[in-house]
Amino acid sequence: MAPPVGRAAPHHGRLGLVQGTALYVASVLGTGILVLPGLAAQVAGPASILAVAAVLVLSIPLAGTFAALASRFPDPGGVASYVRRVLGPTAARMTGYWFFFGVCVGAPVVAILGGEYVVAVLGVDRAAVPIIGFAVFLPPLIANWFGVRVAGWVQFVLTGLLLAVVVGVVAVTFPAADAANFTPFLPNGWGGVGVAISLFVWAFAGWEVGTHIAGEFRDPRRIIPIATGIAIAVVGLGYLALQFATVAVLGDRAGTSQVPLLDLVETTAPGIGSVLVAIVAAIVTVGVLNAYLPAFGKLGAALGRDGDLPRYFAKGAEDGAVPRRALALTGALIVVYFVLMLWNELDLTGFILIHTSNMVAIYAAGMLAATLILRRFSLGWWLAIVATVLTAGLLLLAWQNLVMPIVLAAASVVVTIVRRVRARRTPPVGDGAAASVVPADVEVVP
Repeated sequence: MAPPVGRAAPHHGRLGLVQGTALYVASVLGTGILVLPGLAAQVAGPASILAVAAVLVLSIPLAGTFAALASRFPDPGGVASYVRRVLGPTAARMTGYWFFFGVCVGAPVVAILGGEYVVAVLGVDRAAVPIIGFAVFLPPLIANWFGVRVAGWVQFVLTGLLLAVVVGVVAVTFPAADAANFTPFLPNGWGGVGVAISLFVWAFAGWEVGTHIAGEFRDPRRIIPIATGIAIAVVGLGYLALQFATVAVLGDRAGTSQVPLLDLVETTAPGIGSVLVAIVAAIVTVGVLNAYLPAFGKLGAALGRDGDLPRYFAKGAEDGAVPRRALALTGALIVVYFVLMLWNELDLTGFILIHTSNMVAIYAAGMLAATLILRRFSLGWWLAIVATVLTAGLLLLAWQNLVMPIVLAAASVVVTIVRRVRARRTPPVGDGAAASVVPADVEVVP
C-alpha cells in the first residue's frame, strides 16, 4: 500500500470564489433536469420528492469529502489518483474502466434528451428523436476531432440560462399546483423511492470536479469548501423545487412525459415559453457533450498508453495533443449504445441506471480512499466516513444494476493477471536486466 498523499505541490491558480462556484454549479446542474423529474415520478410517484431530498443529504458528506481532498491535495488526476495511492493500480484501473466504459453510457442518453426536446417543440413524429440525437452528437465530436472546444464560460452561461428557465418554470406553474396530486403518496412503496434515488444520482454527479481543477484555484483551502457549500444549496433547492412542481402540477402525467419541463410550461404559459425551454435544452445538450467527449478521448488515450487498452489508442495522450484514435473508439462505443437504446425503444431508465451505478462505484472507491488519505479525526475524515457508509448504501440500492461495474472490475483484474504473467515469462537480456518492464500505472481519469 502506498503512503498517504503528501503535502500539495505549489500552484499558481487564478480562480476566485465567483468563478469557482460557477464551475461547481455548472458541473453538477446539467441535463438531469430535462428528464429525471418525470422518470422519478414514474417509479416513485409523489414520494419522488423524498428521493431528491435523500440524494441531496447524501451529497453533503460526499461533496464535503471531495472538497477536503481537493483543497488539501490539489491533483489533476482526481478520484483515480487517490484510489491508486492507497488501494493500488488494479483498483485505479477499475476506476478508469468505470469512467470510460460505464459512464460513457450517459453520452448517448444526453443526445437523446436533446432530441426529445427538439422533436417536442417542432411537433414532428417521435421517430425523429434518434436522428436528431445523433445529429446533436456530431458537432461536438467533429469539433473535438480538430481540437476545438467551446469556451468554458459559454457552457456555464448556457447552464445558468437553463437554471433561470427552471426557476421561471417553477414560479409560473406554482399557482397550478394541486394538493390532490400528492395522493397516494407511495404508490409503488419504498422500493420505488429506492429506484428514484438511484436515478437521481445522475442529477447530483459532478462533485468530484474540484479534485481535477483544484490547482486552478487561487486559494484552494479557503475557496473550494465555500464554493462547494454554495453549489450544494443552489443545486439542491433547484432540483427540489422542480420535483415538487412536476408532481404538484402534472400529477399522474408526470410519469408519462418525455419532456416534463415543456409540459410544465404548457400548463400556464403556452407558446414562446416552451420554445425557449426546448432551444436552451438543445444547446445545453451540445455543451454537455462537448465537455464529455474530450474527457473520454484523453482517458482512452491514457488507458492505451498504460496498457489497459491496446496501445494503438495511446496516440494523443500527451498534453495539447488530440487523441483522435481514442475519440474514434469513444464514438464507436457511443454508436453501440445508441443502437442498444433504439433496440430498447428509447427507454432511457436502464441506461441512466447503468451510468449511475458506475458513478456510485467510483464514488464508493473514492470515499474509501479518502478515509485512508485524510488526516484521521479531521472534519474531512469524518465526512469521508459518513460518505463511505452512505455510498455503500447506494451500492446496496443499486445492486440489481451493478452487473456492468462488476464485469469491468473483473476485466481490470484480468488485465493485472495477464500483465504479471507476461512479466514473469519475459526472458532476461544482456546483463540479466529484464527485457520488459511492466509500465507503472499512472493517473488515467481526465
